[in-house]
Amino acid sequence: TADADTSSASVQVLSQIAVTPNNGSLLRIRHASESTKTDMVFGLFLPGSHTKLLRSKGQTLPALYWLSGLTCDDTNFSIKAGAFAAAEREGIALVIPDTSPRGDGVPDADTYDLGQGAGFYVDATEEPWNLNYQMDSYITKELPSLVLEKYGVGDVKGVFGHSMGGHGALTCAFRDPKSWASVSAFAPIANPTSCPWGQNAFENYLGSVDAGKDHDATLLLKANGPFGEYDDILIDQGMDDEFLEAGQLLPENLEEAAADVGQKLTVRRQDGHDHSYYFISSFVDDHVKFHAKRLWAAHGRQLAKVGGKSNVQESDTAGKPITCQAMVARAAKEPLTLETITVDPPRAGEVRVKVVANALCHTDIYTLDGYDPEGLFPSILGHEAGAIVESVGPGVSSVKPGDHVVPCYTPQCAQPSCIFCQSPKTNLCPQIRGTQGSGVMPDGTTRFHDADGNDIFHFMGCSTFSEYTVLAEISCAVIPKEAPLEKACLFGCGVSTGLGAVWNTCKVETGATVAVFGLGAVGLAVIQGAKYAGASRIIAVDINPDKFVMARQLGATDCVDSSALEMPVQQHIAGDLTPWGVDYSFDCTGNTDVMRAALECAHRGWGTSCVIGVAASGHEISTRPFQLVTGRVWKGTAFGGFKTRTDVPVLVERVMSGELPIEHFITHRFDGVEKTTDAVEALHGGECLRAVVKY
Repeated sequence: TADADTSSASVQVLSQIAVTPNNGSLLRIRHASESTKTDMVFGLFLPGSHTKLLRSKGQTLPALYWLSGLTCDDTNFSIKAGAFAAAEREGIALVIPDTSPRGDGVPDADTYDLGQGAGFYVDATEEPWNLNYQMDSYITKELPSLVLEKYGVGDVKGVFGHSMGGHGALTCAFRDPKSWASVSAFAPIANPTSCPWGQNAFENYLGSVDAGKDHDATLLLKANGPFGEYDDILIDQGMDDEFLEAGQLLPENLEEAAADVGQKLTVRRQDGHDHSYYFISSFVDDHVKFHAKRLWAAHGRQLAKVGGKSNVQESDTAGKPITCQAMVARAAKEPLTLETITVDPPRAGEVRVKVVANALCHTDIYTLDGYDPEGLFPSILGHEAGAIVESVGPGVSSVKPGDHVVPCYTPQCAQPSCIFCQSPKTNLCPQIRGTQGSGVMPDGTTRFHDADGNDIFHFMGCSTFSEYTVLAEISCAVIPKEAPLEKACLFGCGVSTGLGAVWNTCKVETGATVAVFGLGAVGLAVIQGAKYAGASRIIAVDINPDKFVMARQLGATDCVDSSALEMPVQQHIAGDLTPWGVDYSFDCTGNTDVMRAALECAHRGWGTSCVIGVAASGHEISTRPFQLVTGRVWKGTAFGGFKTRTDVPVLVERVMSGELPIEHFITHRFDGVEKTTDAVEALHGGECLRAVVKY
C-alpha cells in the first residue's frame, strides 16, 4: 500500500497555462491526500474574467466538477473535451480530479476496469483496496474543501461525468442532493449493480454486488426520489455506443425509475455518436450552460440567505441619512459652492462611502466649463477618489463596511450574461450606463438633496466632491487597506487611462516607436506605460516646453514643441524624425485637429492611433480616407480598457510593491472639501498634473 505526506501545506501547482482568449487558466495541481494516503493530481480551470476580481474580494466562484471514465486521468477531459470556452463564457470554474489513486505501492489489476484508472468513485472496504481507494470521500469531502480554501472555488457546486464518471456524478448527487446544485452525465453507467462493469467493481471494492446498492443511481432514485433539489437531470447518450449495446450503461432503467418516482429526467439520444470524447465535445457546451444556469441561481440564493449581514459590521449611521459638506456645481461656468447636503442611505445594490481623498481630473473641469453634452446641473462633480465604505444596501455582497475602494466611472457587473464583461475586447459594461448618463442612480432616483430638500444630480456614477457619496456596487474596486488613498485615487481615471491605452488598447510591444500628443497626466502616463512596455523611441509633443522635463524623466526620447514648427507636426514626425511614422500614436488633448495629426503621423501600412482625449460637444474628427486605406488604424479607449473591479486592485498592488511609481503625478495637495476650488484654480493654471484634496 502507498502512503504520502498528508500535511495541508503539501500542495503544488505543477503547471498553469492560459486556455481561453480571456486568459482563463488551467492549473494542474498535486497535493497529499488524507483520503487516499497518496499524492493526488487534479485540474482546475479558473475563468480569466473573474479570477483576479474574486481573489481580491475574497468572494467565491461556483464550480462544476467533472468525473472521468475508465482508464482516464485528470488530463483527458482538459485536452479533449473543449469545455473551457463555455466555462469562461458562463463564468464558472471546472474541477477535474483523477479517477483513482496512483503510484508505486498502490494496488492495481491487470484489467482496465479495476484498479488504477478505475476507482469507481466509492470508498473501498475490502483488502487490498481499502487503504488507498477512498474516492467517494476524496471527491465529495476532501477535494471540495481544498479548492474552496485554497482557490475560493465551489461554495456552490455541480457535478457531471462520462461513463464511470457519469455513474459517479449521479450517485454523488443522489446520495447528497443538498451538496450539489446540479447534475448531468454523458453515457453513464446508470444501473451498475446490473451490469458487468459495476458488478466487478462492487465485488472487489465493497465485497459484494449487494453492497453496491448505495452507489447505484437507478436504485438510489427508486428509493429516495424524486429529488426536489433538481428541476431536471440531463443525460446524453450516443446511439452508436458499443457499450450501450453490450448492456453496460442501461439508461432505460434510469428512465423507468425516474418515471416511477416523478423525477424530471431529460435523456437525449444522439444518433451517430459513440462513447468517445468526440461525443463529449459535441455536447459539452450544452452541459456547461445547463449547470451554469443552476449554479448561479443557487449562488444567488446562498448570498440572499447569508443576507450580507454575516460579513458586515454596520456603522452607527447605517440606514440613516447623513448630513455633510459638498462642493456643488450649480451651473456651467459658475464657481463651485460649499453647501451642506443630505446623503440618503444606499438602496439595493448600492454602497455609501466616506470620501478620504479626491484628485481633480480635467473631465471635471470640462463639465464645469460647460463643454460636456451630458453635463447636468445642479450636480456634485468628482470621479477620482479613494474612499472607505460606510454602509451597504440590500443584496450587496462584494464589498462591506470598512473596505477601502476606488470609485470607478466605468462599472464591471461581471455577470455571465454580460457580453461586454465576458469579452476580452472591451471594458465598456453597459449595465448602468443609461441612468449614470442621466445623473441618477440605477433605480432612477438621486441620493443627494440640498438644504431645501431639492434633488442634486450625480456625476459619472461617482460624485466625489462630497464628504459622502453613494455608488453602485459594481462601480467599487476594493483595494488593500494598506494602500494610501491619496495615491490610489489616481487610478479612478487619468493615470489608469494612459497606462491602459498602451498596455490594453494598443498592446504596444517591445521595440515599438510611439508619439504622445499632450503632456498632462494622461499623456505622461502613456509615456510611462510605453517605457514599461519596452518602446524603443517615445516622441513627446506639446506646446509647453516646460513639460518636457517630466516627459524625459518618464521615458521620452524626443520632445517636440509643435507650436514652434514651420510645418504640420505630423509631417515633422513622419518625415524628419522617422521615415514612415511611428508604430503607435496617442492623442491626449481632446483637440480634434491634434487627433488628425496623431493619426497622420502613424506608420504607413500598420500604424495605430489611439484617441484618449474627450472632444468638446459637437466637434467631429476628419482625415482623408486615403490615410486609412494605406493601412492606418484609428481607435479609441475609455479607462484604458481596464476592467475596473478586476484590474484597479492589481494596479494598486503594483504601486505598493514599488513596481509602478505614481507619486510624480501629484503636483498639488490641499486639505478640506472646501479647498476643491483652489484645486480647480491650480488645474486651470497649466502647471498642475493632479491636485489631490484630502477631506
